[in-house]
Amino acid sequence: MATGERILIVENDPDIADLIGRQALKPLGYQVNVVGDAGSAIKLAVQTPPDLILANINLPGLSGKDLLAALGSQNVKSPVIVITEKGQEHDAIQAFRLGATDVLFWPLRDAEVVSIVERALSQTQEARERQKLDRQLKATNEELHKRLRDMTTILSVAKAVTSITDQRYLFDRILESAMQLGESDMCWLMLREEKGNQYLMRAQRGLPEAWSKKMNQPMDDGISSLVALSGESLFMNGVPLQKFKIASLGKSAGVVPIKIKNEVIGLLIVARKADREFTRDAQTMLEAMADYASISLVNARLFRALEQTAEGARAGEKARQSSLENLRRSIHTEVEAAIYPLNLVLTEMPGALNAEQKRALETVKSALERLMRSSEKTVPPAR
Repeated sequence: MATGERILIVENDPDIADLIGRQALKPLGYQVNVVGDAGSAIKLAVQTPPDLILANINLPGLSGKDLLAALGSQNVKSPVIVITEKGQEHDAIQAFRLGATDVLFWPLRDAEVVSIVERALSQTQEARERQKLDRQLKATNEELHKRLRDMTTILSVAKAVTSITDQRYLFDRILESAMQLGESDMCWLMLREEKGNQYLMRAQRGLPEAWSKKMNQPMDDGISSLVALSGESLFMNGVPLQKFKIASLGKSAGVVPIKIKNEVIGLLIVARKADREFTRDAQTMLEAMADYASISLVNARLFRALEQTAEGARAGEKARQSSLENLRRSIHTEVEAAIYPLNLVLTEMPGALNAEQKRALETVKSALERLMRSSEKTVPPAR
């Protein structure tokens, strides 16, 4: 059953044209257009290619074979059935070589015409379906390859977050990946001051000079402040974007918050010069990049906290060593002060000592000397 396919008949014999078009094809629902020469047929076929062309091989002026050659040179893909008389098989073979899909040997009955036309249209429809499936398969393969590239990018950034300590280099990696995942022309990172509520640009890629020179400064693009307040991603393109300052950079833009819990500590911004909507997949990937930026910032905060703790511990240890050194010196000084008079008394210059007194004083002297040696071992001098 015909579904309104358009058929162009190129025939200078009105009887043949009437039999094929009006009597055989129109009653079945085909849209039939009839011209009497190849020139008119070429013009119509180039402007609006029909679903099928039936052309007499013996046209006046430009022949049916000339028509086939002209359609091929104009890249018209409509299938062509040539009409010829019995005995012109040689011409039919030449027509096939020039691209004809079938041949009608005149005279024919209506049913034979319809059968050949339906067969040609069926083959054309099958070819179109195959082409459609090929395009769908190609698009699916491209999408799968893109997803694989995106996942590889995500994994590389995940590894970088845990292995790279230079935050400036890490931010550059994140921006490079964000541009790829968001298919963007430029990208930049805004971070909130530790003491204050302003967001300063800390890294960028692809920004024009007038914008890039604002590094480490606040930068009002018109939409980032909205995301900083809401904590929700915002993607815009086309007319809605035109009222914001960021429209001077491109026709599509997206801002993703970088959060620690519910606190917005930064913003990841991407922009495209073309007016093209960000897909849901692209938005998800950019939000993943923002999560990795958040992890890197948390790691940096923890690293600074550990450094401060370690510095405090080092300072405390230094103070303890200093106190112990002072104690050691004090003990050493006091022991020396006590030993000196003992030595003097033991010389018996001040007066003679009995054996018991001498033993008692020597015991005290030995104890003081052990105390001095012990303090030198257990209390090392400060460095």
